[in-house]
Amino acid sequence: MQIIIRGVRGSIPTTAPDASHYGGNTSCVVVLEENWMLVMDGGSGMQRFNLTDGTSIKRIDILLTHLHLDHIQGLGFFRPLFDPSFEIHIWGPASNTSSLRARLSRYLSPPLFPVLLRDLPCSLTLHEIENSQFGIGPFLVESRYIIHPGPTVGFRIETQRSVFSFIPDHEPALGPFNSHTDKQWISGIDLALNADVLLHDAQYSALEYQSKIGWGHSSMDDALKFAAAAEVKRLLLSHHDPAHSDKKLNKLFGDLKEQNNYSFDYELAAEGMHIEL
Repeated sequence: MQIIIRGVRGSIPTTAPDASHYGGNTSCVVVLEENWMLVMDGGSGMQRFNLTDGTSIKRIDILLTHLHLDHIQGLGFFRPLFDPSFEIHIWGPASNTSSLRARLSRYLSPPLFPVLLRDLPCSLTLHEIENSQFGIGPFLVESRYIIHPGPTVGFRIETQRSVFSFIPDHEPALGPFNSHTDKQWISGIDLALNADVLLHDAQYSALEYQSKIGWGHSSMDDALKFAAAAEVKRLLLSHHDPAHSDKKLNKLFGDLKEQNNYSFDYELAAEGMHIEL
């Protein structure tokens, strides 16, 4: 399994020069196995999408954790959606109020976007998911609802050899995170158990989080606690606050390393990272 990080910023893209190392694009990760491709979230990191020359990939599956703008704003700039030779499947969380098609159409329509969802020339199929399990080529995919405003899921991607967990927006501390020893009560824990790599929300420092409780995001400290409970092998801290420069992120991460000692590897996710599992 190949994992390519294309966007790690939260809330809104930033183009500030002092944020160039970790990157300014919002949530997007590409997962490859054989000739199958998953695109995790449709943030601004979805733009400038190039398939490798000579690839035989003609089907792409887009897995959306939720429909907040920073996770779908790249859809209208994803070139395979405008190519009739591509088969595109979009998987997104079900809602009690309206269909996935209706909710995506609010963005892919005027006045927010000039092209209607229904007019995209690719072969497009939408799938509504809940606490679901489904197969996509060599991938076994699990989705579970997690703590975040609005219908939101995290994903567990398994192949025969490896597990990648993708939970970019998550606030487990709102649940019985610190009061239960039974792991089954922790939001999203089954998605991350024993994962080779977990990408998880870590937007705030512990101090910043105190004034943002209920906003749907984690502190770096809580992301570490979650990863430790899940017994993951490697943690990528992601969904960086758009107000955090590279220097600020390095300072927060340095403080985190000084105050915490965990057996697993952890680091700040950065745009452009390639991971082979």
